[in-house]
Amino acid sequence: MTVESIPVEAAPKALVWQGDELVAGRGRRWGRDGVERKVVFARSFPFDAGITSVSGRYSAVYQERGTKGVLLERDRLVRELNRSDYQAPNYDYPLALGTLGDGREVVVHCPDDYNVLQIEDAASGERLTAGSREPQDVFHSRLSLSPDGRHLLAVGWFWHPFGIAMVYDTALALTDPATLDGEGLLPSAAVMNGEVTAGCWLDVDRLVLATGGEGWSDGEESALRPRHLGVWSVSEGRWLHRNPITGAEPGILLLPRGDHVISLLGHPRLLDTATGRLVAEWPEVGVPGKTTCFGVSHVPSPVAALHPDGTRLAIAQAESIALITLP
Repeated sequence: MTVESIPVEAAPKALVWQGDELVAGRGRRWGRDGVERKVVFARSFPFDAGITSVSGRYSAVYQERGTKGVLLERDRLVRELNRSDYQAPNYDYPLALGTLGDGREVVVHCPDDYNVLQIEDAASGERLTAGSREPQDVFHSRLSLSPDGRHLLAVGWFWHPFGIAMVYDTALALTDPATLDGEGLLPSAAVMNGEVTAGCWLDVDRLVLATGGEGWSDGEESALRPRHLGVWSVSEGRWLHRNPITGAEPGILLLPRGDHVISLLGHPRLLDTATGRLVAEWPEVGVPGKTTCFGVSHVPSPVAALHPDGTRLAIAQAESIALITLP
């Protein structure tokens, strides 16, 4: 388990693997030799965060605690993105890029209201979930589509504040947009004991949720408790695994790798999703200590990317990119 270092003049605000190259904002790219190369398009200010679709066709850069962003198709500017300014400085920008089951690449975000999720065609900007809505008072924040695009995971919060997770059927939402306003496919009772801080998809059916230290250790027997890691099956509608997390709280970012997840808080840790146990950790690689996607004091989100083959993890540092060869 080696850790290499690529020196950088400025810390990347986003990272994604394209083949064996690492690509970041400001038109920067690094190959296996660690040499930085410039690309044609560079757009950064005033944006401090970014994401890229799995296909690599679309990317977005945005203000993590602001209201503005732009959607790009490779080097071409497609359109501007916006979100409501209500509480925007106090929680992370809700945005996901992905592909639906019919092959359409989409943008999922909250362009009008903090509590109204919308799915839009990436190429045309057509709103695919237009219609009458009755949203709950929930701040959607960290969004992710399942690998087949059939389901949407939304990790967010509601007052007082308290972190929560919701799962929606995207195919159903295209015919009945109001289904994005309800409880969805994940019963609230299953996640109301522990404050959900992070989540990701392991595959098309299983998702992982992690809870921080806030919440209640008693209550619903079927609930995910504080400082736990849980694997939920959408098709079966139940927890497959629920276990205490070994070591520190999970933070806000989980990266899936087989039946493991990489947790990023303080430093990266590799956790077994079936047991919650620590498989490996790298304390020499610093990661921002961000525990929730909301809060008056803004701590930047960790910037990391897992190679598609699961062998290498890239993590942005203040003056370098750490490259971890995973076990």
